[in-house]
Amino acid sequence: MASLAFFSGTFLHPLPHGSTRLITSSVPCSFCCCSSRSRKLLQVATRSSVPDRVAVEMEEDIDGLVKFLYDDLPHLFDDQGVDRSMYDEAVEFIDPITKYDDIDGYMFNIGLLKKLFQPDFQLHSVKKTGSYELTTRWTMVMKFSVLPWKPDVVFTGTSIMGINPINNKFCKHVDIWDSIENNDYFSVEGLLDFLKQLRYYKTPDLSTPKYQVLKRRLNYEVRKYSSFLVAERYIFGNNKSSEKIPMATPVFTQTADISGDSANVFIQVVLPMDKELDKLPSPVTESVDLKRVEGITMAAIKFIGRPTEDVVKDKEKQLRASLINDGLKPKEGCLLARYNDPRTKSFIMRNEVMIELDDFVLV
Repeated sequence: MASLAFFSGTFLHPLPHGSTRLITSSVPCSFCCCSSRSRKLLQVATRSSVPDRVAVEMEEDIDGLVKFLYDDLPHLFDDQGVDRSMYDEAVEFIDPITKYDDIDGYMFNIGLLKKLFQPDFQLHSVKKTGSYELTTRWTMVMKFSVLPWKPDVVFTGTSIMGINPINNKFCKHVDIWDSIENNDYFSVEGLLDFLKQLRYYKTPDLSTPKYQVLKRRLNYEVRKYSSFLVAERYIFGNNKSSEKIPMATPVFTQTADISGDSANVFIQVVLPMDKELDKLPSPVTESVDLKRVEGITMAAIKFIGRPTEDVVKDKEKQLRASLINDGLKPKEGCLLARYNDPRTKSFIMRNEVMIELDDFVLV
């Protein structure tokens, strides 16, 4: 993460009665946008204090930029694109594996990502985090279409946006990824994190619950699920009309703990997303329970191989320890999500262990 520095700016600002006063100030900021990158604290040197009206106008400028980013960033990768005029000609962009130092490089990078990955950029928040600094939080899901299996590459993180106080344009953009510790350019850790997401998992092209990745860490991701329907053995025609319900994924095995007590374990079959609970045929046995799972927040760890009891226990312990270490609140019990039939080769099987989170807040 970029270290804190102090920005010293000299600029002209309109004052009452049409006069103009030269103001030189030293304000804390994460970036030095238009002066040399000195990290020394410069003394405030003003011929008079900044009037309250000037401070109010500066605050209004920042509020306007917050609104601008909320409106503009959703167009980052669509045909409209971002408003180039709001970025300084010398804008500097840095993420763990990419670096550019002008507006042409900045726009080239956006175009390249759009061409190779078809990104889905999801903006969560924009906040003021310094006198001349805004921070955005986002999720970006990219489909790497160069490879035949078109793997999804997911990054979540924050972008620290430095503002040039002279022209009120963005002059620096630094991306911080949640999934790695070393975010400095060039990060080998960042490159390896990208490459490991390209591996092949066999995921059937079937209906599956929709979710949004809120945060992706090194070995797990936090997902917000939309509501979906589940049932036990319902898919096999065990209903009064003997209606065959189309397959969906995954199949959940849920347990209240990891003791292996079969009394606390049950199977949940996900039903197709286009089905409504009140329009499904009634099951023929009371042991089959149809229910709607309302939107929940889950942490998930993905793994390959056959999901034996020992493997699942180990993954559950690993996931729970990571969540607690990151200050999250995992609930009791876990879900095993299986996406493949038993005939699938173990080295391409997709499995996940999932734990519901309590009081998750995205910050």
